[in-house]
Amino acid sequence: MNKEERLAEFVGVMLGDGCIGIYDCKAGNRIKKQYQLKVTLDSRNKEYSDYVYNLIKDILEVEPKPYLKKDENTIDIRVFKKDKILFILNDIGLELSPKWNRAKIPEKFLDKNWGLFVLRGLFDTDGSVTRFNNHGIIYPRLELRLSPSPMQDQVIDILRKNNFNYKIQKLERGKIKIRLSGINELKKWKAMVGSSNELYLNRINSFLKKGL
Repeated sequence: MNKEERLAEFVGVMLGDGCIGIYDCKAGNRIKKQYQLKVTLDSRNKEYSDYVYNLIKDILEVEPKPYLKKDENTIDIRVFKKDKILFILNDIGLELSPKWNRAKIPEKFLDKNWGLFVLRGLFDTDGSVTRFNNHGIIYPRLELRLSPSPMQDQVIDILRKNNFNYKIQKLERGKIKIRLSGINELKKWKAMVGSSNELYLNRINSFLKKGL
């Protein structure tokens, strides 16, 4: 991937499991602003958490700080540099957290091709690859849950522009689940979107090898 494609993937990662905040915190007798980027991942999937660590390092040109939470099997990858957070907000165009009703893909990443790399980062952090049994007929399924936000329509639009066959299930409180089912969609996803998450990629390859 080139730098622009990695940047688009970073956008997807942030929209999936990322958090951007500017907080008031006490420093002695005064209040100061704390700037923070945080991505929370499953620490048991070390290959992917290492990948995201290096992706953030590459995009922001800073050494992130990892915080392992052994009791929760999670790892937080954080950046506290004010200039980097402002770059993410003002130049990349991401929104401050919380993402509920606010998350959106910055317009420049809605390009038909760049959008696929946004999907990769989003799916690798917040999606799933499952085997579905429909009355004895077994087939693979890619799923992505999205909370209410402008991002819902944007993700659907990227899928539509790239001619994916998908279904949308409405969930509680405005959430939706996007489903892509069957071997053909799985093949197309691997070819056009792919995955940087070895756990998911191995699962996809296993389904394709078995034809299930």
